[in-house]
Amino acid sequence: MSETLDDDLYERTKRLLEPGEIELVGAIVHTDLGSDEDIEMHQATVDIGEIIAEGAGYDPTDTYVYSGTNDTDFSSNQHQGLALEDDGFVWECQQLLREGTFDIVFYYEASADHEGILESIREAGFRVTGVEE
Repeated sequence: MSETLDDDLYERTKRLLEPGEIELVGAIVHTDLGSDEDIEMHQATVDIGEIIAEGAGYDPTDTYVYSGTNDTDFSSNQHQGLALEDDGFVWECQQLLREGTFDIVFYYEASADHEGILESIREAGFRVTGVEE
């Protein structure tokens, strides 16, 4: 396991990866962004989503972010990256405010280049913890 700043968050994320329709892995991205930095949080989510899309074999320009603002099945800080062609799942995330800063928990298919994604997120300047079942 990489540097984990919050063991409880790691374990909760790991439980969410338990077998379902799709085998998933995850990434907990630790930011220094506070609740007053909405624009920066949105941009970080988009940037990391593009990294995940590329690591999953998509051209990031062929994906879009669906936010749950007006959807009763989503919370306000829950977002999905979907493929333009068929609205297919690419990634999902939750933005969690913890101790004054946000952690962004991403889930994506295990067939993606998990290690490559984690490395690219680090290269983009974020601290990240990979999560596998």
